[in-house]
Amino acid sequence: MITEPFVSTSVTPIDSLNTLSPYEVRQLQDASQGGLYRLFRQCALAVLNSGSELDSTKQVLEKFREFDIRISHKHRSVQLELINAPATAFVNGEIIAGIREHLFSVLRDLLYVGIELDQYCPGITESETTTNMVFHVLRHAGAIRPHVKPDMVVCWGGHSIDRHEYEYTKKVGYEMGLRGLNICTGCGPGAMKGPMKGATISHAKQRISEGQYVGITEPGIIAAESPNPIVNRLIIMPDIEKRLEAFVRLGHGIVIFPGGAGTAEELLYILGILLHERNHNLPFPLVLTGPAGSEEYFAQIDGFIRETLGEHAASRYQVIIDDEHAVAEAMADGLEQVTRYRVATSESFHFNWQLHIPESFQQPFEPTHENMASLALIKDQSEYELASNLRCALSGIVAGNVKEMGIREIEEKGPFEIQGEENIMAPLDKLLASFVEQRRMKINYQEYQPCYKLTQGMLVE
Repeated sequence: MITEPFVSTSVTPIDSLNTLSPYEVRQLQDASQGGLYRLFRQCALAVLNSGSELDSTKQVLEKFREFDIRISHKHRSVQLELINAPATAFVNGEIIAGIREHLFSVLRDLLYVGIELDQYCPGITESETTTNMVFHVLRHAGAIRPHVKPDMVVCWGGHSIDRHEYEYTKKVGYEMGLRGLNICTGCGPGAMKGPMKGATISHAKQRISEGQYVGITEPGIIAAESPNPIVNRLIIMPDIEKRLEAFVRLGHGIVIFPGGAGTAEELLYILGILLHERNHNLPFPLVLTGPAGSEEYFAQIDGFIRETLGEHAASRYQVIIDDEHAVAEAMADGLEQVTRYRVATSESFHFNWQLHIPESFQQPFEPTHENMASLALIKDQSEYELASNLRCALSGIVAGNVKEMGIREIEEKGPFEIQGEENIMAPLDKLLASFVEQRRMKINYQEYQPCYKLTQGMLVE
């Protein structure tokens, strides 16, 4: 039987978002610069396109350029009219339940951030305002679980990993699930899906009926990393910086699998925060792991960290190769330390308020050619500031690889030019070259052309 590539139908929510105000509907219908329509359409398409092997937002939007979504009130409820939606989101003409749930999660978060939280918070700093926003979005999405012992493990890693590495992420997820731990990832394929898939099996064995598989994404990346079907709590943060903060505020520990520029960006983010003097005594288990054969990959990562950020940064994580049991035990032990610390300091279990995140890690970084060229990649600054600037460099490369605006920027002006001191640029060049050689930059690696050029031996003023 031949399946039509597109489906047009109407969808209503199951048990939430049954009512919207006329103002909210107008915002979703407004295609102008100030409206939410463009973001809503892009995020909705990403959800409906779950399972796609395209990892370029631009390619996804071009493939489904005839797709449209309209919102209205019908029979006192909200109704979404889908026009030319991907047929893979439907079975026998009915939308798959998990995709339907994710579709309305998009609606919930875009409206909440765009309307409810678009207001000034008096009496607190800009940094505190950002953290407050992250907390409110997570709480509104139902991700905040008071009085529950720390059990949320964030898993980071590449979306374009090979089968051997993917199977290992499932094994680690399985072992963590056996110990009652829950999983939070970036919601996409590869190392974001594997740990969740492993944990579902062990949760079933342990008769854990309410396992948490939290996926946190943002509008710029969601089309390139469509939510995998295991995610049962999808959360859309406004930008990459708030997405990263949501991970480290909600999670109690982090496991990092092999990946490319995005994974390196995430590692630099958490290391930069932990390197700040206010976080030196804060327990936060951080494990880097991969299967047999990944020794060289982690040696490169570890060498890059030691050469750029120093030995103190390397002391904040441990590397475990091809031992899923040891990873799960290390994380379980680490979470026990987190629990004891939070009890002793009267800190909440559900949100890491004590973690100090410098404002430079919270400010959205726009990856333009000018901003990329002006990054301070020099040794004459604090370790956490250098980590922040390196994180921005990697974030720009991710944008140039997969995000619509970044891809268009490269098409119009050529590769980003990144400059800095040789003792930073040489290790960075070596790391990025290894990602390209190992085909970790994109799923469609045959088509990959570097979106960056590095200049060594230049000082940034």
